[in-house]
Amino acid sequence: MKIFQLSGNRAGQYSIRINNQWRICFTWCDNNAEQVEIVDYH
Repeated sequence: MKIFQLSGNRAGQYSIRINNQWRICFTWCDNNAEQVEIVDYH
């Protein structure tokens, strides 16, 4: 599993790839994941 730091309009967020289409995107705050969402990247 790889965690990617995002840029552009998602700067400050990170993502984990579920598969080729879906990602879990989130921000880190005080060692906790916040603003967690599942995103369709295609």
